[in-house]
Amino acid sequence: MDEFGPEGLDLERELAVFLRRARATSGEMAREVHPDLEPGAYGLLMRLEEAGPQRATDLACYFGVGKATMSRQLRALDGLGLIVRSPDPADGRASLVELTAEGRERFTRVRDARRSRYARKLAAWDRQEIADLARLLHRLNELSGSED
Repeated sequence: MDEFGPEGLDLERELAVFLRRARATSGEMAREVHPDLEPGAYGLLMRLEEAGPQRATDLACYFGVGKATMSRQLRALDGLGLIVRSPDPADGRASLVELTAEGRERFTRVRDARRSRYARKLAAWDRQEIADLARLLHRLNELSGSED
């Protein structure tokens, strides 16, 4: 970060605060979906809601975690009745994971409440500022997902 000067230190500090708050918020939202839901599983539910049925290996790749970690998280979600597995029509040896009706309802309720909180917090922001923030975060996420 030194090659970026003081801006690099500012970026590091702000990212650290943002990530710490995001982890805390994910934990709160996960508990709102289900009291026994792990904080990291909220993002998994978001991905399934957004992308539809997925293979566990694709989910593991998307989140940058190992197959064992993903299997453990999916078992927990399955045990809570939030996901269901079905045979993958493209490959009978594999299965697809998707939200159950209850999982979708619980996730949607919490997501909508979260979006309302964001809307209130960002009410004074210009729509272009919000779009710019989303675009820049997307660029940062793309870099984070690539190899150094």
